[in-house]
Amino acid sequence: MPNLGGPELIIILAVFVLLFGAKKLPELGSSVGKSIKNFKRGIDEASAEDDTDEHAEADDKPANKTTKTTKTTK
Repeated sequence: MPNLGGPELIIILAVFVLLFGAKKLPELGSSVGKSIKNFKRGIDEASAEDDTDEHAEADDKPANKTTKTTKTTK
């Protein structure tokens, strides 16, 4: 994938200004930022929920410990 330089970024910015208008660009940027923030928060919550479920499953399993008893005679 080719690197984007200065002239390419200026052309992309000009296209965005033509498509959305100068007044809508700040609103658009804010909306994109909020969306990314909510997406990351959702991923973190799902990850934390999965971790909690794994720990709960591990706690529900009985331990397979065998104890050996010995009798002593007096």
